[in-house]
Amino acid sequence: MIPYHIPPAQRQALLELGAALRARHYRFTTVTPLTQARVLARPHAPQASGLRDIFGWNRPFTSAAIDAELLGRMRAAGVLETSEGLLRSTLRMSTLAGEWLFHSAYPTTQADAVFFGPDTCRFVRAMEQTPAPQLVRRVVDIGCGSGAAAITLARRFPQAEVIAADINERAVALADLNIRLAGVHNARSCHSNLLHHLDGKFDLIVANPPYLLDPGERAYRHGGGALGAGLSLQIVQAAIARLSMGGALWLYTGVAITDGEDPFLRQAAALLDEAGLRWTYEEIDPDVFGEELETPAYAGTERIAAVWLVAAKDAGDE
Repeated sequence: MIPYHIPPAQRQALLELGAALRARHYRFTTVTPLTQARVLARPHAPQASGLRDIFGWNRPFTSAAIDAELLGRMRAAGVLETSEGLLRSTLRMSTLAGEWLFHSAYPTTQADAVFFGPDTCRFVRAMEQTPAPQLVRRVVDIGCGSGAAAITLARRFPQAEVIAADINERAVALADLNIRLAGVHNARSCHSNLLHHLDGKFDLIVANPPYLLDPGERAYRHGGGALGAGLSLQIVQAAIARLSMGGALWLYTGVAITDGEDPFLRQAAALLDEAGLRWTYEEIDPDVFGEELETPAYAGTERIAAVWLVAAKDAGDE
């Protein structure tokens, strides 16, 4: 497991490993945990593993399945574990929007795992398609995880300061690593609970927070509050207080629909309307994490939808 604070020598080795995978044209699209489990249940010979098996599907492999140079880089980076004579990577790598991104190994059972999946892809795609505020000088990604969003925004707004913030120290470390691997110089990662450890206002606040009720309360998954909406509502409140004139909030989250009603929308709309912000709201996937409906917490829920909230503060609001 990657430490909270990666020593310089190990960080350099990880950067060299990432660069080596990029040079080998490695590509992998991360799927949902249930799809991952189904694929891993299929018969597979460890000695036949390729790079996608090792760093994407996270399968066990033999030393003969990988070239000596890459194996050496994995050892130097400290991402090899051994079990019953087989090797396994303790980090995965996904590719998205032209970037190579390290994140936690499968399964993400640790409380501080750094998750990456289809939500990340939908979040980045929604950001790419959304018109930006007129002036973007300072940006923050709340709950940055792997740093995928912060890197995307740093490339889109090269003159802006982009902050990748997370309460999870392991996410802060991996976001820093991925920012360095991407070579964007206007982004940095830092530890913060929402915006509590950051000063000033922001022209753009983005977030893809956890939105489920997780019995283990894992940081990347547990949204708290009513049906997982607690953290998303806190982000709306934080944005209302900390957006600069003309600034915007871009929030990707999941909402539990009960009897055809969206309680998150009702509460978020009340907050935004009271603050005088303009906003739009869109369901971008009507049915995600359907397996959660089998748990007691969602016994009365008919579906969980992925939504995209854009809220803007008029330039004359301060």
